Amino acid sequence: MNRLAGRTALITGATAGIGEACARAFAGHGVRLILVGRRAERLEALGDELGRAGGVTVRTRALDVRDREDISRFASELESEGVQVDILVNNAGKARGLDPLHEGDPDDWDEMIDTNVKGLLYFSRAFLPGMVERNRGHVINIGSTSGRWTYPRGNVYCGTKFAVVGITEGMNLDLAGTKVRVSSVDPGLVETEFSQVRFHGDEDRAEGVYQGYTPLAPHDVADAVLYVANAPEHVDVFNLVILPTDQRHSMLVHKEDG
Repeated sequence: MNRLAGRTALITGATAGIGEACARAFAGHGVRLILVGRRAERLEALGDELGRAGGVTVRTRALDVRDREDISRFASELESEGVQVDILVNNAGKARGLDPLHEGDPDDWDEMIDTNVKGLLYFSRAFLPGMVERNRGHVINIGSTSGRWTYPRGNVYCGTKFAVVGITEGMNLDLAGTKVRVSSVDPGLVETEFSQVRFHGDEDRAEGVYQGYTPLAPHDVADAVLYVANAPEHVDVFNLVILPTDQRHSMLVHKEDG
């Protein structure tokens, strides 16, 4: 049953990977889209494609989730136009570096904390009040198994994803007594641009992360997000962990030899 048609979803980090896959999945269910990301050309191309193919309204905005003032301006623009966000998918996130803490780059730390934690907070703060006022809405945070199990050299990235767990739990408690739902979808290894970003564009090193086993694809995670969003309004799928079958833990991935 499609319970989503006619709703409006705002997706951060929509220019690639899980965010783009979520946009495609929602469009296929008749959801109006607001797509946010840093790469304007990619956003516009995706918006044009989905608008034509899916027959849904797609709005795009080039925006960095670390820019609190720009997020506030955007939220005010939407409010002034009478646009109501029914579903907020806090997807934007990144990893930078894979070094021991004592050798890490503080600039990488700032980028991860500002994107993975503050960006999620800024968007939630901007759009949750409207949901509470309407007594309806759904915030879906894209977490990670890295917020469940730490791994060597993951230090700060894992710390940001542990923060997402805590923020999601706190947000859920704060909304008790309302009809606003809060969920997190926490994937394991997904083949996206994630590793290229982590390794600062080193494609050979990034490709090595996904060799010898079958990782999740972005559309696998989007299917999970769609399931969570499409649940009946009296049902809140609070946390969904999704792993490739070849992965059973951050530190346990079965890889074929060669």
